[in-house]
Amino acid sequence: MSQAEFDAYVDEYDAQHAQSVKLSGEDPEFFAEYKAKEAARAMAAAGLAPQRIMDFGAGRGNCIAHLQRAFPEAAVTALDVSSRSLTHCAARAIRPLETVCYDGQTLPFADASFDLVFTACVFHHIPAEDHIRLLAEIRRTLTPKGRFVLFEHNPWNPLTRHAVATCPFDVNAVLISAPEMRRRFRAAGFEDIDLKWTLFFPAFAAPLRPLEAGLGWLPLGAQYRLLAR
Repeated sequence: MSQAEFDAYVDEYDAQHAQSVKLSGEDPEFFAEYKAKEAARAMAAAGLAPQRIMDFGAGRGNCIAHLQRAFPEAAVTALDVSSRSLTHCAARAIRPLETVCYDGQTLPFADASFDLVFTACVFHHIPAEDHIRLLAEIRRTLTPKGRFVLFEHNPWNPLTRHAVATCPFDVNAVLISAPEMRRRFRAAGFEDIDLKWTLFFPAFAAPLRPLEAGLGWLPLGAQYRLLAR
């Protein structure tokens, strides 16, 4: 989607998003918080405490406050092609936030600028032919010990496919399987790529969610997480 397309959805985004995930029994805040906490768990497991974080494709800032809570010592930069969306990011932040609007092609940052780059369900909006180039750009901005964490919809999950099919701002979305996205990571030069499927249980089965820690190998979760160096 272009900047103009994303700008057009800004005002209706929250309501449309909430409607699309209604079958899960959760609201968008649940999913945003889950991703930020999962990113924090992954960084802690790697023994890393990021000082600079980029939220790539931050949109309206759904994850911004959650990232700031999960990484209280880090400076967060919200990057997006939609300038209107970034105004909402700033409003949602719980401490000072850098917002950067870019052209969708080249990241306007020096090499080794970030310890963590985070992205949540963005790449299915980006043409597939641009993925490897943009992934290489993300890798360029990471410090030598930095990590890239990506969350994407799992096209093998029927509830996920339903949510995407009924969401107006996903009209042009092209879902990517986890193995294919992992292949694109490798092509862009990433190493130590860890794949984990996530979000197995809807709200009515919430008591079972502690089991998810042992289900990351099962390709049935609503989304997946890739972590790479």
